[in-house]
Formats: sequence, C-alpha cells, structure tokens
Amino acid sequence: MPELPEVETTVRGLERILDGRRIARVAVNRADLRRPFPPELVQTLTGATVLGLARRAKYGLIHTDRAATLVFHLGMSGRWRIDPEAIAKHDHMVLETEDHVLALCDPRRFGSVDLVDTARLDEWPPFAALGPEPLGPGLTAKHLKRAFGSRIAAVKLLLLDQRIVAGLGNIYVCEALFRARIDPRKAAGKVPLVALERLVPAIQMVLAESIEAGGSSLRDYAQPSGQLGYFAKQFDVYGREGEPCGCGGTVKRIVQGGRSTWFCPKCQK
Repeated sequence: MPELPEVETTVRGLERILDGRRIARVAVNRADLRRPFPPELVQTLTGATVLGLARRAKYGLIHTDRAATLVFHLGMSGRWRIDPEAIAKHDHMVLETEDHVLALCDPRRFGSVDLVDTARLDEWPPFAALGPEPLGPGLTAKHLKRAFGSRIAAVKLLLLDQRIVAGLGNIYVCEALFRARIDPRKAAGKVPLVALERLVPAIQMVLAESIEAGGSSLRDYAQPSGQLGYFAKQFDVYGREGEPCGCGGTVKRIVQGGRSTWFCPKCQK
C-alpha cells in the first residue's frame, strides 16, 4: 500500500498539473472501486476549477470551486498516470484539462474516490476520528504521552493507530522507532517523555527524507510522472532481518498485530 510519503509525492506531482486548471472532461469507466463512485461525480467536476491540492493521512484532496473536494485513496496498487498514450483497462477514472489527461489506474481496485463538501471535510467520517498529521504542529511528545496514557499495548502498534497519529504506516514506524532507539515491543504507557521527545523528530525526519527522495519504490507504486521513488535504498532496519546494525547488533524481525516489525534488540531499549 502506498504510504504517506508516496501519497504526498503524488499530491505534489498532481499539483503541478492541476492547480488552477479547469477540468474540461470527466469519465468514469466502471461503477466502483472499493466502493461505488459518487453518482454526482461527473456532473460536479466537469467544468470545475481546481483551487488547490492537499493530503490528509493517506488520502489525496483535490479542492474545486464547486464547494466540493475530490478525495482519493490509492489502496494497494493505485496511481495516477499523466498523459498516457492510451487509456488502459485499469484506468478507472479520467480527468482532462486543456493541457493534460490524468488517469487513475488501480488494478486491484482497493482504492476509493469520494466527493465531499469542502466546508465539512473535518466532519467526514474517515477524517473525523483521525489524530494529528505527523508532519504538522499537532504531533508532539506531550500528545503521544497523553494518547498512550497507561496503556500496555506495544508502542509500535499504537503508532499505527490512525486515531493517535494520522497516516503512519509500518515502514516508517519501524524506521522512526529505530532512530529514536525505542524497542517496538515496549508498552506504550511506559515509554518515557524523554524518549517520545526523540521519537517525534525521528518520525518527521524519516517522512521528510522519504518525501524528498520521491517515496519508496515498493511493489506497484510510482509517482504521477512514472518515476519510481528511491527511499527504499536508505532503510536502516525495514526488510533487513539478519543484517548488521551500526551498533554492532543484528536486525531482528518479529510479528506484531499480524505485521512484521524490524528492529535492533541491542540499541533499541
């Protein structure tokens, strides 16, 4: 699944193409993805002008002058194709401006497209319960300390809880915990504030580095331009089971909540 840096990279790529442009044509080539396309989608977006683009958690937002925002999720394999030579089988939605054609390609159809009242975006159910953005001012060590409370669940698992931090995924939680030298198995409520003060900048740094590098080149992900990301080459622990850590330890893989976790037992305490 494309993670937050991939979605951010996608939004930035689309912004160069769509911001300030009029959408001349909209086509929906099937009835649904993970759920049905909004019935009013084509009518609402045709002729609309794009006022700006943004990201919330792992969702991309395309704001229009129709008081409606197109909200897309890339699911497991979704990506936007810019100016494809031809519309392909898995290009399920197409937007055309005067200068460009953009096709939302999703072979596995786990993505989604919604149309939401822009003024009520924060009240939209998938957004209403989300925690703060990891790259925004709302993510602080004090916020994490309050959210963790006295909970005994592993800190790794709670960082994946979107109600605590919006948009964090498995790769970047593993990497951030490594940089902060926190054992992913540790009870969240027992992680001291001083460690959380290391964790917040670690989260922000690993995300920022990944965005700068263009996202992670895993599975089907590609930027709108088609260029793959390169951050996967820079992982410290993710996917490196049995390899040496810089501290002299060895990277270990365990399973937490049904998902793999990579960490160094020697330097992560």
